[in-house]
Formats: sequence, structure tokens, C-alpha cells
Amino acid sequence: MDYKEILALKNKRKITMLTAYDYPLAALVDRAGIDMILVGDSLANVVLGLDSTTKVGMSEMIHHAKAVTRAVKEALVVGDMPYESYQVNPEESVKNARRFIDEAKCGAVKLEWFERCLEVTGQIIKAGIPVMGHIGLTPQTADKLGGFKVQGKDAEAAKRLIEQALALENLGCFSIVLECVPDKIAGMITQKLKIPTIGIGAGINCDGQVLVIHDLLGLFERFTPKFVKKYINLSPMILQALEEYRKEVTEMKFPGKEHSFTIKEEELKKLD
Repeated sequence: MDYKEILALKNKRKITMLTAYDYPLAALVDRAGIDMILVGDSLANVVLGLDSTTKVGMSEMIHHAKAVTRAVKEALVVGDMPYESYQVNPEESVKNARRFIDEAKCGAVKLEWFERCLEVTGQIIKAGIPVMGHIGLTPQTADKLGGFKVQGKDAEAAKRLIEQALALENLGCFSIVLECVPDKIAGMITQKLKIPTIGIGAGINCDGQVLVIHDLLGLFERFTPKFVKKYINLSPMILQALEEYRKEVTEMKFPGKEHSFTIKEEELKKLD
């Protein structure tokens, strides 16, 4: 699937998107028929154990994006541009975006809104690289938004979000993520745009939804945002399996004969 096919889904059906950061999970997400896979900078939190998405860089993102694209046959893979790649160094933004396409074989990149967002987004799109926008709560600059809070809760703030969304559409973004936005404001933005909106904590009225896969699977226990639904809680199940493995090894119940290799007795006798 490419970005034009995602565009064509607007007003036809809801669009599905999940994050993935490695080959095994990306393969499962793709087999499940999910439309888009985001190699998110949430990698910093849920995979690398860092406390901020600003602490992950291009080397880590490209490394994981390569693993994901090796697994994917159908979904559009979107590379999440890390903080240092376009906010700290806007002049390097096109070069870094190109790496996601040429090296990691992604089909598009995603940028969070920031002060020079329109300038940088425009440059990347002019370079022929499909861009997904991201407005509302932008984790890379959450400190400037008063922390991890819902955005657009008053008329003035909501108007700014609408203006940002329209500006990104006019530049040529093929879709926009709306994060932690009141559902009615997200619905208004969705109606005004000709491109799909992908919500995360933005209600049912968006054109599609995205979640962090470790949240959906119950694999990230540090905290659970309000907008997350755990479709399964794998952490205690995995812990139980690991404890059973430890117990069987210490009690010499594993490995058994069925897990072991043998040698013929006559060959063994030659070693005496």
C-alpha cells in the first residue's frame, strides 16, 4: 500500500495504524491487515527504556525501520522523524527524511508540529517525499505545551489546531495525526480536511486510529494513557512462562530427551 491508497480511503472506510519496531511484530501487524505501520519515536520509551522521545536519534530509528520494512509486504510503513533530525537541525531535514526512504525503504515520514514545521514540511514534500503531519499533543515538544495534556480545549487553542491542519494539507501532507484532541474538535478538523486524520486520544470521528503496539498488547507497564485499550495483557503471561522456564532448568526438568541430540553408542565407544 502506498500513500495515495491511504488518501483514497478518506470517507470510504476507517483506516488502521499501529506502531512496530522489529521484524516479528511488524510481520504480525502486516498479516493482520493493518493499513499503516508507524516506526514511531515511541521506540525510545517502550523498547529502549528512555524517558523521552527526544533521546532517540536517526541511527536508532533507521536501524529499527529497516527491520520493520524487511517484514512488511502490504502495509504502508511510515518512518517517524526523531527530534534531532528536523527540529534541532532543520537544514538537515530533507537529507534525514531521504534516509528513511532510501536506506530503510519506508513509504513516508511523519513530522510533529513545531515552530518551523511548515518550512521543513514544505521542503521535504518538494523533495518528493510523502509526509504525514502530527498536531495536538506533540511529545517531542510537550514541555512547551505545558506537559502531556489534551490540546485544543478552548476556542483559541482549537482554532490554532484547525489552522495548522489546513496549512499542512495545503502544503501537500497526505494525512495528519491528531493526538490528545477533544473529540468534537477532531471531528471538525476531519470534516474540513480532504486528507485523512489519524487519531490517538482524539475520539471516534477521525478517519482512522493509531496506537502504540506495546500498549495494545499490555507489554508496557510504566504507565497507560487514558486513550489506550489493552486488547490483551501479555506481560503477566510472559512472566509466568519465564518463571516456569527458570524453575524447570533449576529442577533439571528442561531440556528433556525430546529437546536433546544423540550420538550412536558405537561412535561414543570410539572415544574411550
